[in-house]
Amino acid sequence: MTVVIKRDLSESISKIALQFPVIIITGPRQSGKTTLVQNIFPEKAYISLEDLDTREFAEQDPRGFLSQYQDGAILDEVQRVPQLFSYIQGVVDKNQKMGEWILTGSQHFLLMESVSQSLAGRAAVLQLLPFSCKEIGYSGDPFQLIIEGFYPKVRMQKVNFNQWYKNYMKTYIERDVRSLKNISNLSKFQLFLKLCAGRIGQLLNMSSLGSECGIDNTTVRSWLSILEASFVLFLLNPYHKNFNKRLVKQPKLYFYDTGLASYLLGIKNVEEFNLHFAKGALFENFVITEILKANLNAGEEANIFFWRDNHGHEIDLVLEKSNSLMPIEIKSGKTIQNNFFDGLNYWEKLTNQTGYLVCASDSDQARKHKIISWKNAHSLII
Repeated sequence: MTVVIKRDLSESISKIALQFPVIIITGPRQSGKTTLVQNIFPEKAYISLEDLDTREFAEQDPRGFLSQYQDGAILDEVQRVPQLFSYIQGVVDKNQKMGEWILTGSQHFLLMESVSQSLAGRAAVLQLLPFSCKEIGYSGDPFQLIIEGFYPKVRMQKVNFNQWYKNYMKTYIERDVRSLKNISNLSKFQLFLKLCAGRIGQLLNMSSLGSECGIDNTTVRSWLSILEASFVLFLLNPYHKNFNKRLVKQPKLYFYDTGLASYLLGIKNVEEFNLHFAKGALFENFVITEILKANLNAGEEANIFFWRDNHGHEIDLVLEKSNSLMPIEIKSGKTIQNNFFDGLNYWEKLTNQTGYLVCASDSDQARKHKIISWKNAHSLII
């Protein structure tokens, strides 16, 4: 019997389905989008547009294709047939039914372009990332969790995670990359991916990245856009409102899944992780994506940033909530040291606000700057 873990996004989808005729769920391949929408809408027909015959029918006769589904349907990987969106617009304008069409896709930019052209005001867009700690109820070694990652097949089927990520790279990432842009030199692209993993948590320096990979800045921008569109990595922007100080302008680079990043860095076990130069950066990536998932699963905008001035004073993560800011420092140590609070102490002098420290300890502590265990990082969005 297959155990189904209820996804935190389920409640948001069910509520929004009462308000919009089209619900669009985006996210990485294999993050569980299909399972999620089939569980929420079991009465709806399910159609995968990855299937060649189905896709050809939808492309050649979109009206005939859609007319088969009088009560709407779940259309999986709908970005494969972008011309469908304008025909779906005609159907929903005629029927005026909420929650009629459920669309999923793993290429965000293509979907959003189609939505803005055809379904503006008619569609709600939500993102589903791989599992969160809260969803799986994990309380073991956080470093083991970081290297295994959060994809459902890794967590639910107990597969060899190193082998799974190897296949994931070939089956999904490389194929999607080729569908978005015809990259002839895949070995150079793979090197680019590994170089990105080695720069997690660092300010993005495209010239350095391009030089090390042997490509120009235009190609760096193009490849980063492809990896963002395919939910492999994301750029965290600096917060700069309401500050008179000179602040950095470059974003920082993070991966949506630490398991994939660990695989790209060649980390196979906790012993290697503890000795790796990227240990702190991967833990930081892990905490940031946990908070990102909590925001997205609540159906909220991911209002997360970092803060850094030109003297090197820095806050790893800043949450913008209404008119207030929540500063969060992230440390991979399990034993609290005074220097962990340096960034928060500086922020307090600047803004008169205390903050939070998320670390690898197993319990929260109530100090001036509250200490939050990695297990409870998701609670910071409440």
